[in-house]
Amino acid sequence: MLDRQPHPAAEDPGFPVTRGPSLATTDGLASFLQQHHAHKVGRHFTPLLIVNYLCLFVGSVSASLLSKYYFTHRGSSRWVSTWVQSAGFPLLAPPIYLPYLLGYSERRPFSGFTGRLLALSAVVGFCLGVNNLLFSWGNSYLPVSTSSLLLSSQLVFNLILSVIIVKQKVTFLNLNCVVLLTLSSVLLALGSNHDRPEALTRAKYFIGFFCTIGAGLMFALYLPVMEKIYRRVYCYAMVMEMQLVMEAAATALAVVGMASDGGFEEMRAEGDRRFDRGPRVYTVTLIFNVVTWQLCFMGTAGMIFLTSGLTGGICMTALMAINVVGGVVAYGDDFGGMKIVSTALCTWGFCSYVYGLYQQMRWDRAEEEEKERKRSALSAVEDGMELTPVVVPRNDNV
Repeated sequence: MLDRQPHPAAEDPGFPVTRGPSLATTDGLASFLQQHHAHKVGRHFTPLLIVNYLCLFVGSVSASLLSKYYFTHRGSSRWVSTWVQSAGFPLLAPPIYLPYLLGYSERRPFSGFTGRLLALSAVVGFCLGVNNLLFSWGNSYLPVSTSSLLLSSQLVFNLILSVIIVKQKVTFLNLNCVVLLTLSSVLLALGSNHDRPEALTRAKYFIGFFCTIGAGLMFALYLPVMEKIYRRVYCYAMVMEMQLVMEAAATALAVVGMASDGGFEEMRAEGDRRFDRGPRVYTVTLIFNVVTWQLCFMGTAGMIFLTSGLTGGICMTALMAINVVGGVVAYGDDFGGMKIVSTALCTWGFCSYVYGLYQQMRWDRAEEEEKERKRSALSAVEDGMELTPVVVPRNDNV
């Protein structure tokens, strides 16, 4: 999975994240991992983090509102809902290829992609496709309150799996945030218990229940697994390239499912007859759904690479409160007492976590600067030292 020789991108001075040394020896691997961590306190980390969180923020909130718009106006296809979550993978091609074509980077796109890495990306992509289908299936049966409550459990599973898979340290900071966000989601669900759809049979309820639980568990597993994989990825560009392969694999699974289960015919029937806003608005809704879901997943991948899988999960869960506010603004939803308390808890937990991360970054930067100062001082002392020859007096009486 890792090249034995220095990759061409390692010598690319214009690449914005990090440099990769030779991994031919254990010292080379240690140096690589040290530099991979060091880029997170460098000058390029903050702009990348802001861009990725903006993608996650805009994508998550917009996708949530557009999905609600789709189902509100009589859209009901599970396969269409699954397909739009990954079909925007071609949108990743411009940010992957343009830096190289415009001369900003000397690294060729997809260089360093071994067969093992490609296969791994494809397997994870198929799992994402299954996760998207489970999410769509549960969303088509369960009310929003129940779905939100079940999906919020992924954060607890994410913390447990992160401890097991990537040896995530449990601190007061992340444990406090997980508890507050989970409690916020529970209150949000309790405050929305009036949205139970009519004619929801017991069988459909259990199908939606287990599908949503399965989607939450798979996503909780996905976050720390990708964090572990990204530790072996030496630059941000490779993260986007892996994301393109994963989304393409998930789309292939959705297309096969649509072709075998009449999904394409169902899409045409929805656009022509069932969707009450007409074919043109139906097409625009699907297009914007495709774009916003891709922004959401692209931002998630970047957050995992730049921070951790747990931080990515916390950011996504915190956006539930923003989705509530978005529903109030866009659709005139009620904003009662429980929702107000839920939003306040969510904001409090997330802001405290972000402030803690900011403080940790400052400490890491100060520690790196102190180590560099000590190394420079030690090097200056060693360079100024002169070896004085020792003269042994001769004893002629011996």
